[in-house]
Amino acid sequence: MAKLASFFRNRWVRLAIAIVIAAALLIAPLELTPFSNQTVARIAVYAVAVLGLNLVMGYTGQVSLGQIFFVGLGAYVAAFGVNAGWNIAVVFVLSFGIPGVIGLLVSLAAARLRGLAIAMVTVALPIVGVPLAKRLSGVTGGSEGTSATFTTPPAWTGLAVDQWQYYVCVVIAVVAFALAAGFVRGRYGRALAIVKSNEAVAASLGISPYKYKVLGFTIASMFGGVSGFLYLAAIGYTSPETMSFQHSIDLVAATIVGGSGSIVGSILGGIYYVLVPTVTNSIASSTTEIVQGIVVLAILIVLPGGLASLPRVLRRATRRSPQKNQHTESTERHPS
Repeated sequence: MAKLASFFRNRWVRLAIAIVIAAALLIAPLELTPFSNQTVARIAVYAVAVLGLNLVMGYTGQVSLGQIFFVGLGAYVAAFGVNAGWNIAVVFVLSFGIPGVIGLLVSLAAARLRGLAIAMVTVALPIVGVPLAKRLSGVTGGSEGTSATFTTPPAWTGLAVDQWQYYVCVVIAVVAFALAAGFVRGRYGRALAIVKSNEAVAASLGISPYKYKVLGFTIASMFGGVSGFLYLAAIGYTSPETMSFQHSIDLVAATIVGGSGSIVGSILGGIYYVLVPTVTNSIASSTTEIVQGIVVLAILIVLPGGLASLPRVLRRATRRSPQKNQHTESTERHPS
């Protein structure tokens, strides 16, 4: 196991794996069924949403129950811009820019709080967002929601709608994950880790916990807006239900299952968020919530660090086994 881990740490091996994965992602939609392409597109949508939540919970150490609000807000901004005939690039920027501004304003107050206090502030976002979306029917379409289509493939591509949606969602998601990986591994990411670990130590090193909590929450809100844009690209419709509190809880569960404080865990969380309900609904829709609860409990008990921690757990297990065997052999040879 140690040799295998060393093998995968090699830069050229990682580059080769990245090239293979990129090639697979590019070729896959040409071979997959429309349903499979749409499923992968939805996984990309929610993986970005979980990624944003992970920046708050996993890397900054804050409790947020309002990430779904920014997803819904991004979807509504995108729908409004598309229906108004705005340039799609402008729509995209506004889809994460406006949630970013709202997130900044919320974080300026919430970042001073801790524990349940900040959870109560963020939980208010979807609770207020749903009735507000219903009331502003002229913009949001009210309870019936609003639809907008902007993922019709250009004629020169020769692609079907589901294939084009796949490429739009996956490409933007890959860019989002690349930016997030660079952020958490850079200077700001290291500062966030210190703030999460010990705010007093962070302050003694000249790192403002308040400043970095605001930064983390704001960037997470922007990723939520990107997810909302992708949601509209994949679904073509949004409603107040998009930002319901239940979906917010499901995002938190997906973050826990995938692995808090892990980029890979965000991808796994997106897969969990989409596939588990899809599978359970196809078998027995009444068992969806029960199965999700069982999965979350099982992960918390067996893998507290989420699915992303599985390789680390296996490495520790293999290291202990030889030591245990050596201890047993030593005891047998030299009994007390």
